[in-house]
Amino acid sequence: MAIAKRLRKHLERAGVPYDVIKHRPTVSASRTAQVAHISGELVAKAVVLQDDDGYVLAAVPSTHRVELNALGQTLDRPVSLATEGEISELFDDCAVGAVPPIGTAYGLEILLDESLTGLPDVYFEAGDHRSLVHMSGTDFAFLMVDAQRGTFSHHV
Repeated sequence: MAIAKRLRKHLERAGVPYDVIKHRPTVSASRTAQVAHISGELVAKAVVLQDDDGYVLAAVPSTHRVELNALGQTLDRPVSLATEGEISELFDDCAVGAVPPIGTAYGLEILLDESLTGLPDVYFEAGDHRSLVHMSGTDFAFLMVDAQRGTFSHHV
């Protein structure tokens, strides 16, 4: 699959340069960081949440776990994890568990954990379990300009 179609189109429209890095198949963003020999702090993973208004996407480092209560406080409303079925429908061009954290490509509100700001480089799932998108931290910040920011995760 390489890079998901909607993600690729979104990155091209935004004019953001990126590389696609191939790696052995993995089942988690933290494992992807290991096999690709990249610090897990630089790998942004997507956590899809639901609330009474629909769905939102939280972007956190692969080494972190989302704190739902803190995230709910950031949003000023309660949230819960979306189901795999819901995620499959929202991200129909991605493999389950390989969702990119670029929610705007899928029409979703984005929440960005502060620990992903100011990084030199950022990596994230391209939509399958064999590819990572790599871009500069500046370009990632550009893509996240409208994201609500907060601290809602902790290191695992």
